[in-house]
Amino acid sequence: MRTVIFDLDGTLADTSRDLIAAANACFCGLGLGDVLDPARDQATALRGGRAMLTLGFERLEMGPEPVDAQYPLLLGHYREAIDVHTKMYPRSVEAVEVLRSNGYATGICTNKPEGLAETLMTNLGVRDLFGSLIGADSLPLRKPDPTPYVAAVERAGGVVSRSLLIGDTKTDRDTSRAAGVPSVLVTFGPGDEDVRDLSPEGLLHDYADLADVVAELIG
Repeated sequence: MRTVIFDLDGTLADTSRDLIAAANACFCGLGLGDVLDPARDQATALRGGRAMLTLGFERLEMGPEPVDAQYPLLLGHYREAIDVHTKMYPRSVEAVEVLRSNGYATGICTNKPEGLAETLMTNLGVRDLFGSLIGADSLPLRKPDPTPYVAAVERAGGVVSRSLLIGDTKTDRDTSRAAGVPSVLVTFGPGDEDVRDLSPEGLLHDYADLADVVAELIG
């Protein structure tokens, strides 16, 4: 079966404000105030909790030592307020529904912890649109290793040779190359890199165009 696998953060949904709020809750707990800015630090947020904490402590010239201690607290803060600001990108839900009605299997491969990803997608009311969900801790390896991607395809009922990855970062591009499949990178995410320079097989400017872009690459 033809299969489309999606990254989550920055691809299906903009989760950056809730992620930054969780990091800032850690800094506030240390009496440091809101160190990260929801607008300026979007790209760092989508690289994960440790990246946010590292950036904040670097700004405060505190070094990397507090990161490991604060990371579990960050996950707790995020779990408690995971969907306060997070929204699916415009027309993304409809686009996935169109793919499924056209006979594609769909799944998610994310570097967000699986439990948090499951909670978020359920809270947003879209978990049933995806036949698989592989997170950072679902397997011993994570993206850009191809193993999680392959698992996401197979658990969705597809075959890797007739699949592609929708993402927004170099990690997603490297994952697709490692798996030997095409990648389509979105141009509207808050990432800090120009995805055109990553030479993906396709670019997605609007989810209204998803079905056509996918059909051109895997039929």
